[in-house]
Amino acid sequence: MSQNSKAKRDKRKKQQAKRPFLRLNAQQQVQNHAVLTNEDGQAVAAIGLQGREWLLAIGGQTMGNADNPVPMLAMLKHLSNVQEKEGRTVNLEYSELMQKLLDTLAAEAGQTADEYLDKLVAEFETEQAEEGEEGEDAAEGDVVEAAADAEAAPAADTDGKPQA
Repeated sequence: MSQNSKAKRDKRKKQQAKRPFLRLNAQQQVQNHAVLTNEDGQAVAAIGLQGREWLLAIGGQTMGNADNPVPMLAMLKHLSNVQEKEGRTVNLEYSELMQKLLDTLAAEAGQTADEYLDKLVAEFETEQAEEGEEGEDAAEGDVVEAAADAEAAPAADTDGKPQA
């Protein structure tokens, strides 16, 4: 080994860019790509990307995950339509990435993005009609109300202790 090898190694280490430490079991941040908000501007439901996994969150709790977020987007669109029929004002916004995914899948099916999304929403509506329209509408209305309650509940409990 040469006498200069340690000096060269130390010089090389100093020139390298600093890299952050990766912690074991560290959760990656969730990036929201679709958000359903109510008339007060509170997020009722959202679709986010964590790593390579798409997550569906309703009322602040993760309800499911998938490799393809477009069916979840159709579910949020269907929920938005149901809420508007009941007289509630909701707003569904989604990112450019979500729009690109929707455009790609629609092009593969030979449709426009709106036609493709409407077709997926119609599938949710036909399933709802088969199960009984009144019971399902009430359940979806309860989801939005429960989500609003879930958003308000953590603010009341400031000590961070679980309630029995």
